[in-house]
Amino acid sequence: MIRMKVCGMTGLEQIRQLDAMGVEFAGLIFYPRSPRYVGRSDLDAVALRRERLQINRVGVFVNAPLEELLRAVDAWRLPLVQLHGDESPRYCEKVSNHVTTIKAFRVAADDHLAWKTHPFREVVDMFLFDSVGVSYGGNGTCFDWKLLEGNAFGKPWFLSGGIGPDDDGAIKAFAVGKTELFAIDVNSRFERSPGVKDMAALQAFRDRLADTGSADEGL
Repeated sequence: MIRMKVCGMTGLEQIRQLDAMGVEFAGLIFYPRSPRYVGRSDLDAVALRRERLQINRVGVFVNAPLEELLRAVDAWRLPLVQLHGDESPRYCEKVSNHVTTIKAFRVAADDHLAWKTHPFREVVDMFLFDSVGVSYGGNGTCFDWKLLEGNAFGKPWFLSGGIGPDDDGAIKAFAVGKTELFAIDVNSRFERSPGVKDMAALQAFRDRLADTGSADEGL
C-alpha cells in the first residue's frame, strides 16, 4: 500500500473516517491565510487529542514564528510538522530539535532540485515536493514529476501538487523503484468545498492504490 496524507482537514468526523480507511497522515493547516485554516474551523484540539486514532497528525505551517509553532505542536500534540513557506535551514533545524520535520519545496521547471534541497538535508527529517502556484499550497495543479527523476535526495519524501482521483495509475507507475518516495499528499482535488473532503472519492482512490503490485516495494 502506498502511504497517503490527506491535507487540509477541518472536521473531526472526517478525520475519524480517514483513520478507519487506514490513511496514515492527516494534515492540519495552521496558516491563517488558507481557506482550510484550523483556527476558523470547528476542529478542537482537546477533542482531537481525546480520540484514540492511529492516524498521524501533521501540522502545516508557513513562515510561522517559532514560539507560535511550538505552542501549536504542544496544544495539538503534533508528532510531525510540515514547513511549507520560505523557512531557512537554521529555522528548520530549530523546529526539528523539537518535532519530526518535513520541509516542502515548490517545484518550478527550471529548478535544480539537488542544489535546492541540499542545505536542508542535515536539518530536517523528510522532504515534500509541491507545485508552484499563487498560494503556498492547495493550488490543485500538478508539476512534472520527471523533474524528480535521477535525484537521490538522501531523505524520504512526499509527492504532492494537484494529485486527483484519476491519478492512481500514474502514481503506481511513478513509484516503481523510487525507494525514497515515502507517501503521496492529496488535498483540493478531493474536496466538496475547502476543508470538506469527498470521502467516497478518497475511499475509491485508496482502494485502487491498494493494488500496487511491485510499485510499493520501496515504500
